[in-house]
Amino acid sequence: MATASQGSPSQQGRRILLAGMRFLLGAIFLGYLMVWILSPTNLWLKNWNVQVGKHAKSTYFGKQGSSLLIFSFPILFIAALGCLYLHLGKKDGNYMERNGENSRLDFWKRPFIVKGPLGVVSAMELAFLAMFIALLIWTYSTRLTIKFSEINRGINHHHNHNHDHDKRWQLKLRTSAYNLGLVGNICCAFLFFPVTRGSSILPLVGLTSEASIKYHIWLGHMAMVLFTAHGLCYFLYWAITHDLEQLLRWDKVGVSNVAGEIALVFGIVMWVAVLPRIRRQKFELFFYTHQLYFLFLLFYVLHVGIAFFALILPGVYLFLIDRYLRFLQSRQKVRLVSTRLLPCETLELNFTKSPGLVYTPASVVFVNVPSISSLQWHPFTVSSSCNLEPDNLSVIIKKEGTWSQKLYNMLSSPLDRLDVSVEGPYGPAAVDFLRHDTLVLVSGGSGITPFISIIRKLIFISTTLTSPTPRIVLISAFKTSADLTMLDLLLPISATNSPISNLQLQLEAFVTREKEPPSTNDPHKLIQTIWFKPHTSDAPISPVLGPNGWLWLGAIISSSFVMYLILVGILTRYYIFPIGHNNGDTYSTSSRALLNTLFICFCIAVTASVAMLWNKKSMEGNQIGSVEMSTPSTTFPSSWSWGSDGDVENLPRQSLVQSSKLHYGARPPLKRMLLETEGSSVGVLVSGPKEMRHDVATVCSSGQADRLHFEAISFNW
Repeated sequence: MATASQGSPSQQGRRILLAGMRFLLGAIFLGYLMVWILSPTNLWLKNWNVQVGKHAKSTYFGKQGSSLLIFSFPILFIAALGCLYLHLGKKDGNYMERNGENSRLDFWKRPFIVKGPLGVVSAMELAFLAMFIALLIWTYSTRLTIKFSEINRGINHHHNHNHDHDKRWQLKLRTSAYNLGLVGNICCAFLFFPVTRGSSILPLVGLTSEASIKYHIWLGHMAMVLFTAHGLCYFLYWAITHDLEQLLRWDKVGVSNVAGEIALVFGIVMWVAVLPRIRRQKFELFFYTHQLYFLFLLFYVLHVGIAFFALILPGVYLFLIDRYLRFLQSRQKVRLVSTRLLPCETLELNFTKSPGLVYTPASVVFVNVPSISSLQWHPFTVSSSCNLEPDNLSVIIKKEGTWSQKLYNMLSSPLDRLDVSVEGPYGPAAVDFLRHDTLVLVSGGSGITPFISIIRKLIFISTTLTSPTPRIVLISAFKTSADLTMLDLLLPISATNSPISNLQLQLEAFVTREKEPPSTNDPHKLIQTIWFKPHTSDAPISPVLGPNGWLWLGAIISSSFVMYLILVGILTRYYIFPIGHNNGDTYSTSSRALLNTLFICFCIAVTASVAMLWNKKSMEGNQIGSVEMSTPSTTFPSSWSWGSDGDVENLPRQSLVQSSKLHYGARPPLKRMLLETEGSSVGVLVSGPKEMRHDVATVCSSGQADRLHFEAISFNW
């Protein structure tokens, strides 16, 4: 008879299936990496790749047949099968809390580098970064060794046929320039995975898009260094050989120099705009210039051709699917129920959501307010719990930048309704904070936001599931005493009792810019609630692909790629090849690349739209019910708009501020507090300014902190 820990036979079977799928996915990915490692060697170039090409380069797919088979198909297969894995894992009981499964990796996840241009980097991240750089060096050096050897022996007929007058070192310069572009292509192959928010690839390895943005930044810097060097070396070669007219060449067959130069210009513009000083002080400039990625990709594929583009196609393909699904979700105006204005110039937006929308703590949504900017989308951490508040989703916004200042000023005035669109939420597929005895949550200012959702989740577990929860120590640093009202957001707006008493919660609040508490209590310093009128065009926040989103995403990936292959096969077999009497080298490379790009976009748009419309019909009944849902009269004030005294919260429960340990005129003594925290396993989560993250990481990386398990929650969008 199976024990409770073992689960039912069906659960055991599912876990065996999941284990088998993990092994298969891991084996395919290792094979994919081996291809990149072997690709610069003679074994690959003159043997295996030739043999594969004989079978893959058919009259239906042309030269890109082998590239699609070797470089595109494995990752797209992993993405599609990974969707099925995540769907089955979601039904399994261990989807949300992975108790102890990461204990063997704890050492590698500890901070290894705390300060520097890379920020806080764990030993595992540093190891993978070193291996990736080693792959780039290996690829470049191996290819140069082979090509230089051919040049020295005088057997490189491809170069010498048209350039007999070239000196040997000039041939080596051109070869070096060419291979810089090839190595930059490896960076591009992985560049788009971190920014694919709804990807199945990242959850498979325990990552989220917001936590992986730094990998996108690293890859982007490396790619642009290599591509810039690639362009400069070619320019130098053409100048030396008095062949600068190559700058204006757009050959019908082969590489287009002009397209490559245009792509490089767009890339450099984006590269300059991501510099920290520009990104912080001129965020809108950074945001708008980064939208040039589409033109960069377009001219990139026109430059290299579709056969070469297939090497980086998987990342771009999954990103385009995600981007189109986000576009579909963003077209719907969502139902904004209310907002709470805090005296610290912070506001909480409360939306309705469909019951089928499930998310994990510390998830992120992107918010757009067309009346402020129709193009700008800003990420905010979800502060609500989908278990504790099944019909609502909340985010907290601090009045800091230009966009948030405009939003705060707009909501501070009498307003009946506000048009808002939302993308997301996006978050980790699983959380593992329950494996710790104690959780230490360190926040600075508005960095407390992700911890609100974690505490609300633990409230649900301790009250509804009656399961044991770790002891929580919340260490929050605020600038002024007005900021302390953010602690009152730890409880949802609908809470009338104090379920937080079921938790072992220790609140330590530090007010750094005031030496003593204020002498008087200003009644105007209470939290103000504004209610908005419903509108029939508004809908609750819903998953764009419904509650079975992973299954639908897997269907979109597989069906759209199959449709793309069919269209490419028809185009190649019945249009391109007959033009040159089955000689594919006579058809325009740019035209072929453009048609393939259009096919990719068309197939993604068709399949994703069908999936969205199918799920929208099934959710229409729930959405109508949510829009027409009435709120109890005890909750709504007599006026739906802002203005009366009844809109000021009376806080019937004891304020959490009063139950906190308040410290004035000092910063948190983080080292002492962390090292004195009791527990055999202490999870340390930090969210706040960079200096605070560095201080906490320094403590957790010391030899005295073997019990401390560090994790930073930061957003670099």
